Amino acid sequence: MKNILYILLLSTQIFFAQNGFEKGNAYYQKGNYKEAAAAYENVLTQNKHSSELYFNLGNAYYKLNKVAPAIYNYEKAIVLDPQNIEAINNLKFAQKRTIDEIKVIPKVGFAKLVRDFTGVYHYNTWSWISVGLAMAFLLFFVGYYFSRVTESKRIFFFGMFIFFILVIISVLAAFFEKSYFDNERPAIIFAEKSDVTSEPRNGDKPIFVLHEGTKVFVFETIGQWKKIQLTDGTEGWIDSSAIREVK
Repeated sequence: MKNILYILLLSTQIFFAQNGFEKGNAYYQKGNYKEAAAAYENVLTQNKHSSELYFNLGNAYYKLNKVAPAIYNYEKAIVLDPQNIEAINNLKFAQKRTIDEIKVIPKVGFAKLVRDFTGVYHYNTWSWISVGLAMAFLLFFVGYYFSRVTESKRIFFFGMFIFFILVIISVLAAFFEKSYFDNERPAIIFAEKSDVTSEPRNGDKPIFVLHEGTKVFVFETIGQWKKIQLTDGTEGWIDSSAIREVK
């Protein structure tokens, strides 16, 4: 009986989530962007998350000229689906509406090469690649074990060696990407204007000012303060209430 009630409750939640999503889409198509955003936000309150939902919510806020919420939701969409090309493109348009012009200093060296390679896929994708390569390794092992022809055994052995190396590389890539994902803490400035200080305390003279929509990275939290870094490497402390972390 409990299982039946659980299934009915789950089905009801899914129905209302889908209904709310479709309701938001209908509002959006009619140009009622405020109502569309409210409908999408209501779906989120039911703990229903998807890249498409955040993408549509970002579009609604973009139409409402709300820069920070638009950028925030595009970033959320990309976190859930790094291959969401539409979200990536729309994010670029939204970022053009921000006031701050922060340069992006590219990383160099071996770490950059590794990141460029592992960043091609999400860590979940790397995991599935590892599984596929492991199955291929197993098939070649079976072929090597049962083969009675010397030439065939050599081919299967060579294939085993290649797939074994590829499995190790893909597993390491998955671990590296997962570590990078867990440690990276992007955030968006939501306050219209926020001071950044050199120390985590009130009364300090600001070293620079950030405006809504600017992307930062959080490194440390002390009380109500968060230590942030900009894409150009500049660091400082900002009040926690001025930003919203993407992850």
